[in-house]
Amino acid sequence: MLLALRINVLAKGNSGISMETLQQYIAAFNASCLSWVPEKGTVGASGDLAPLAHLALGMMGEGKMWSPETGWTDASSVLKSKNLDIVKLKPKEGLCLINGTQMITSLGAEAVERAGLIASQANIVAAFTLEVLKGTSKAFDERIHRARPHNGQMEVAKQMRDLLPPVHRSEIIEKYGERVQDAYTLRCIPQVHGIAHDTVIWVRGILNTEINSATDNPLVFPDKSEGKIISGGNFHGEYPSKALDYLAIGIHELANISERRIERLVHPALSDLPAFLVKEGGLNSGFMIAHCTAAGLVSENKVLCHPASVDSLTTSAGSEDHVSMGGFAARKALQVVEHVEQVLAIELLGACQALDLHRPLKTTAPLERVFQLVRTVAKPWDVDRYMAPDIDAVTKLLQEGKIWNAVHN
Repeated sequence: MLLALRINVLAKGNSGISMETLQQYIAAFNASCLSWVPEKGTVGASGDLAPLAHLALGMMGEGKMWSPETGWTDASSVLKSKNLDIVKLKPKEGLCLINGTQMITSLGAEAVERAGLIASQANIVAAFTLEVLKGTSKAFDERIHRARPHNGQMEVAKQMRDLLPPVHRSEIIEKYGERVQDAYTLRCIPQVHGIAHDTVIWVRGILNTEINSATDNPLVFPDKSEGKIISGGNFHGEYPSKALDYLAIGIHELANISERRIERLVHPALSDLPAFLVKEGGLNSGFMIAHCTAAGLVSENKVLCHPASVDSLTTSAGSEDHVSMGGFAARKALQVVEHVEQVLAIELLGACQALDLHRPLKTTAPLERVFQLVRTVAKPWDVDRYMAPDIDAVTKLLQEGKIWNAVHN
């Protein structure tokens, strides 16, 4: 992604790159020749200097490079094996190849796309938990959400309605009836999940603009009548840095509220189900440790949600006296998203286990399809066993969008 985004910036025509060097970058991308780039060491202004320098280093035949055929090895050997020429820098090209925010935006692009996918599936997981906890769908009435018409909130409420009674028949609700209202973690799903959806959309817009911008310095404006080379500050990563800090905060809340729903699933006084979702307790701890895992991940996220972009350290002998720390903002946003995926996987496993405890009653048709999909990778929990493979398998289902597909295809 870093190589692709750097090619895109150079192709804008404002960097002063030669066509020959640009074509060498494109050829390396098409041959899957990737320079070794450390994930740390950027302050996000003057761009991602150190990572982009490593990207250029491999193209110059130095350092390490990877290809599918060779794996990691000497860069010059990899280029030679693909009949690719070593880049020989021309005037201005050293600056061309190291200025810009592509490290921030490449990591950020992965973070925001994964965040969008897990946010859409979080609604399905939450609906499943609400069902097995015998919750009511009254709080998702369209009239309530039209009275506070945030886009994300209204969309989440609609998704919840589309999965639950009265749109679909539920034998669980038919047997137990509907409560007047539920705890906030169930009742306020549209309000909490909704802002996460809106956050993803906003951050995606910032990153799309950043990805398709000229972030070099100086910039070249080759007007035929009056060509100019102008120094500026488009390399400063404050835009993507701030956006990715916000993404981490927004998407984390999906895990924060999910962990509280897991607590309700495993707590017999709150669920009316066997303690820790296992029929024969005592020697079997059921989902107790899985809940501890979710709590641990949520706690880590609370630290990772501290914004990186509020920090700045002066570099370059005082000329670079304000920086964005965007590289760390991007890395920790991606880590937060990963934790959210794992916490929601634990909740989904717990909801499926709760449904097994409700059998022979059935939930709604779309949620039954989700249950059947989960059961292809994770068996019911009768006695204690090694749970990590189950969590990993369901996390993968979420990462691949298969929970969404089970409902909508």
